[in-house]
Amino acid sequence: MNTGSAAVLVLTLLAVAGCKSQRPLADLNRDIPVRSPEKLVERLVASDTLAGHFYSAKANVQLALPAGNKSFKAQVRSVRDSAAWISVIPALGIEMARVLLTTDSLKMLDKLHDTYFVGDTLEAERKFGLQPDLSLLQDALFGRAIGLQPNEKYRSDRENGQYVLTSKEKRKFVRAAEDISPGDTLASDRDMKERRLERTLRKAEERQSIVLRYWIEPDAFRVTRVQIADLMNDRTADVRYEEWGGAEEHFLPTRISITLSEPTRQATGTMELSRINLEGPMSLNFSVPEKYTPMP
Repeated sequence: MNTGSAAVLVLTLLAVAGCKSQRPLADLNRDIPVRSPEKLVERLVASDTLAGHFYSAKANVQLALPAGNKSFKAQVRSVRDSAAWISVIPALGIEMARVLLTTDSLKMLDKLHDTYFVGDTLEAERKFGLQPDLSLLQDALFGRAIGLQPNEKYRSDRENGQYVLTSKEKRKFVRAAEDISPGDTLASDRDMKERRLERTLRKAEERQSIVLRYWIEPDAFRVTRVQIADLMNDRTADVRYEEWGGAEEHFLPTRISITLSEPTRQATGTMELSRINLEGPMSLNFSVPEKYTPMP
């Protein structure tokens, strides 16, 4: 896959410099009271009050890919539970690529090489090795606790001045999820031995186990990080809401970093978002020119 296609695919899979938060999201030395997982889930649900149907923004994007680092500008448009549209624009201001992601399909134009891809998300996974996820991208743009199920059981902990909410999997699965993540954050944890980790991942595969972890700042009970560890496929998605905007940005994230990791590769994308607009309707136009050929 050429560099332009790789860049636009990672941006689509990631799933995100206006007014930035004036205070840090967490005081690492702060002592916070113990809270039950039920109370943390309740506060997360209560704080998620913005029911935006439309979303558009300008984005400065930085990608760290196995093939090298890239940076470019993009326009992002999204219609909730319907589609996300992304236009990638390099320094010269000429559109380089365009993407349309729906709940079950991916369409891409590589305008540098006059090629295209059109297929469902399973076909996209077979071709590119990663499956795009519309709900992950849209939840990330709104700073949500991706994948949170209020009726499920969770564990609660405290770490570096924040609460940590973890899906209630077996402890060894949670440790395995931590060990395969890009940043090992459990302060007193000793990593599993390689053979034990392999056995645990095999058992997790049998159960199709996915471990979700949420870091929550203790004042507004806003999520600062979401980690999704797919133990069955030995891969993780790590979403970090690094900066938040003020009223002009509808109190939404203005800097989002997402890392996708597999045993042999890792890709990180960071988006600095500005001119956030929640008004609609909006155009998500996409068509394949006749001269374009399928991506090799």
